[in-house]
Amino acid sequence: MYRKTIGTSVLFVLYALHALWSGAAFAATDASGAMPASMDQRMRACTACHGVQGQGRNNDYFPRIAGKPAEYLFNQLIAFRDGGRTYPPMGYLLAFLPDDYLHQISEYFAALQPPYPESDHASVAPKLLAAGEKLVKHGDPARGIPACIACHGARMTGTQPGIPGLLGLHASYIAGQMGTWRSGTRHALAPDCMRTIALKLNDSDISAVSNWLARQPRPADPTPAPASAERLPLACGSQPQ
Repeated sequence: MYRKTIGTSVLFVLYALHALWSGAAFAATDASGAMPASMDQRMRACTACHGVQGQGRNNDYFPRIAGKPAEYLFNQLIAFRDGGRTYPPMGYLLAFLPDDYLHQISEYFAALQPPYPESDHASVAPKLLAAGEKLVKHGDPARGIPACIACHGARMTGTQPGIPGLLGLHASYIAGQMGTWRSGTRHALAPDCMRTIALKLNDSDISAVSNWLARQPRPADPTPAPASAERLPLACGSQPQ
């Protein structure tokens, strides 16, 4: 069984590599008059894991990528390719793809807005959810923790050009990513504001925020908020001001 699983994984990675790299080759030959594959076809390596429109899967590993700001998606692709984020399948897929093609991928998924997945609904203590709501909406000034909505937008759908939305993600995924920032295994453009915040959060904080966010319904308008001239509470490399 173990060997069969490894073999299947290897075949999938090879298929995905072929799909993405072939797409990059098509993109490079557009100017010469070659007939390019459609983006839908070229993105099958991505949608095989993240859903046919990037809506995400019902697990901890493949989050929603649709509708997030293109610059945020581009930054994540660069991070996986260049080592700022570590997940071997993504690293293999992106290892030899140029920036221009990563921009195309980012813009493709940023333009999609499929329905959000069902919110988490497992029983959680009301006290924990109340603590999460407080941190998301108001932060904790005494500990130097800004409100999540101060950066991610009042509707929590993200802010252009580079801050992602927080809705449509499972609590376990959100908590896992906060853990990688806190441990230093995930990095963002300097100054890395998320690592600064994550280091101030304890396990209970992360559980509270993750569970509250994962239970929020889809907003009436799921698009990221436009860029604002208002300064962020922390300097953040992904959102230059």
